[in-house]
Amino acid sequence: MRLLLFSCLFMTTSLAIAQKPAFDLEGHRGCRGLMPENTVPAFLKALDLGVTTLELDVVISQDKQVVVSHEPYFNADITLSPNGKPVNKKDQKSLNLYQMPYAAIKQYDVGSLGNPNYPEQQKLKTYKPLLSEVIREVEAYRIKKGLFAFSYNIEVKSSPSEYGTYQPEPAPFSDLVHAQIMEQLPPERVIIQSFDFAVLKHWKAQIDAGKYRKVRLAALVENLRSPEKQLEELGFLPDIYSPYFRLLSSEKVARLHEKGIKVVPWTVNKADDMKQLIDWGVDGLITDYPDRYTK
Repeated sequence: MRLLLFSCLFMTTSLAIAQKPAFDLEGHRGCRGLMPENTVPAFLKALDLGVTTLELDVVISQDKQVVVSHEPYFNADITLSPNGKPVNKKDQKSLNLYQMPYAAIKQYDVGSLGNPNYPEQQKLKTYKPLLSEVIREVEAYRIKKGLFAFSYNIEVKSSPSEYGTYQPEPAPFSDLVHAQIMEQLPPERVIIQSFDFAVLKHWKAQIDAGKYRKVRLAALVENLRSPEKQLEELGFLPDIYSPYFRLLSSEKVARLHEKGIKVVPWTVNKADDMKQLIDWGVDGLITDYPDRYTK
């Protein structure tokens, strides 16, 4: 009897660990407030803090590698060049990742300087990883720690003004990202988000045509137009609506829910703001500080 009770307790605990919580706590760029953004250490730390989704950004290198990075260049605030000297602010945009092979990109240190806007961030030497490396490393960590099958919220960093200069056009950009994630992940664990609605429209068309696997699509929003105007521009109902959190209200959340759309705002870093949004009924939130979230 004692052995049976122990076995039942073990099974119950294992199921509790394996099941994903209903509220979606997303670690922004891993956990930018605590670790160097968009790096493997940041993603592992975010998992230790209990996030249910890893939020990250991707750009494309000269040799068509999918690189995890917020900017398509080296941000002077956080980057040391291969010779160990800080990148000059006036030179940062000339360090165009789309014009650099990944082997060269990897030589830059994006962690030792820290980030002046995030004083709690740990300083450590690290680099911009490939998306394939991030998935490989965090999946190994998930298995080792017995974690549930968390999601990946991958932002395709795209802007019409940068087509052909800092990035490919939306179609080839998306093809590279889709091919990479489908080699390593089941589609139900993937969210594709973008401020560039051309990217989301392309993914929707490719999914409908059976050329892409079905992933969740999230519309990122930062302007003052109403959700209805945004959805009209997008031309379809996304799975997720992700606005800057100060653009939300309880009424807007309710209207989006009526359409069957989940609401996951960004970037929410204060506990009081988290509580307010949760009271309004949001389905999750994106934060630089997953450690500040309390149920």
